[in-house]
Amino acid sequence: MTLALLSGSFVQIAYMVSALLFILGIKRLSGVKTARSGNTLAAIGMALAFGATMLDVGAVDWTVLAGGVLLGTLIGVVLAVRVHMTSMPELVALFNGLGGAASAFVALAEMNKVAGEGETTRIADAGAPFAIALSLSILIGAVTLSGSMIAFGKLSGKIWKSRFGPIGSQPLNALLALAAIALCYWAGFAVTGGAGIETGFYVLAAVALLLGIGLVVPIGGADMPVVISLLNSYSGLAACATGFVLENNLLIIAGSLVGASGLILTRIMCKAMDRSLTNVLFATFGEQATGGGGAADEYTNVKSAGPQETAMLLEAATSVIICPGYGMAVAQAQHKVRELATLLEARGCSVRYAIHPVAGRMPGHMNVLLAEADVPYEQLFELDNINGDFQTTDVAIVIGANDVCNPAAIEDPTSAIAGMPVLKVWEAQTVFVVKRSLSPGYAGIKNPLFERDNAMMCFGDAKKFLEELIVEVKDL
Repeated sequence: MTLALLSGSFVQIAYMVSALLFILGIKRLSGVKTARSGNTLAAIGMALAFGATMLDVGAVDWTVLAGGVLLGTLIGVVLAVRVHMTSMPELVALFNGLGGAASAFVALAEMNKVAGEGETTRIADAGAPFAIALSLSILIGAVTLSGSMIAFGKLSGKIWKSRFGPIGSQPLNALLALAAIALCYWAGFAVTGGAGIETGFYVLAAVALLLGIGLVVPIGGADMPVVISLLNSYSGLAACATGFVLENNLLIIAGSLVGASGLILTRIMCKAMDRSLTNVLFATFGEQATGGGGAADEYTNVKSAGPQETAMLLEAATSVIICPGYGMAVAQAQHKVRELATLLEARGCSVRYAIHPVAGRMPGHMNVLLAEADVPYEQLFELDNINGDFQTTDVAIVIGANDVCNPAAIEDPTSAIAGMPVLKVWEAQTVFVVKRSLSPGYAGIKNPLFERDNAMMCFGDAKKFLEELIVEVKDL
């Protein structure tokens, strides 16, 4: 008895230490210089939590457990080595989905265990909090799983549709949401008998999967940073609910941390786009463009420049602001951007980077890519801190960013992105826009920047164009 008490006390102490390590890890992740150590602290906390949980569980099939750990480790190592930084948004979406799946499957397993204890037992007989937590774990987990898979497909360019038949329409989403709520009550509080309970929760899981698809499929790439943050929050909330199901304090704490941080980040992203979460989820701004507004024949007075002309203007520049976007990520041009900046700095030019909060496909996407290229963190400036400096800047170089540099957000009150904070690159003396074509961004609208008198289009793949530009700069 004493040994059991000591074991239980050790487990709870280990959980407290793990929770502290998680909090410290998240805190250190907020800075580029401390992020690596923050990640290490969180990993140590997870390892400690895993060991304590195994001690708490006691008798387990160690063969199955070891096999799962080895398989998971192998998959993690392969992903860490093979997945490029440009594919990190898709990987984050996949992780969110797997987190939701894990919560839902654990809750379903616990449901089967309780349902099998007696043919007349209701789930609510185990306690109303248990029934509520079980229902929410399955509901939120399943929504997160299917929603994240759709987000993965959209981010990787495999899904472009905004509907799958009726799935994705707002009326059907409302019906599915009402049905899911009704099933939560019916399966958790009303139905009796093991078979009936299992059927109720399996139907709930199926409805939740459809709801997750319907909620995310209408939303396109322009809103993906917000969606990724929200799905991350969902995965945490699902884990928190599962913690209540299992009566595991650490899972409750960890899930709450993920859920809260995801909601905070979602709010930050919405603020950066000057839109409400409701607008993101139910409006059409984020629907992906399919060749709509902004076609080449809509533009007049567009000037282009090659590497040689660009290099000549850069030679006389004393200040340059580089504005990266998803085009830089696709072309994997971050290292060439860094090389060009180094050449310019060697000539006495001041080089800084303007980072828009929603540039790319996930929060912090540009920061991660530029950090990979060893760009000094001190040269990265957020929108609010650098927007006023374009007026005194010789050259602004836009690399693959479109909607976040669109003056229509300020000048056209009828624009789909009206009111959205953007980088005022057009206020620089000269603007170079490195882009494959005049095609629209994910907002699907025309960009008047391309027609500005001080703007020149540098058509082509960003990495290839920068390689040629670097050669020209070296020859000056």
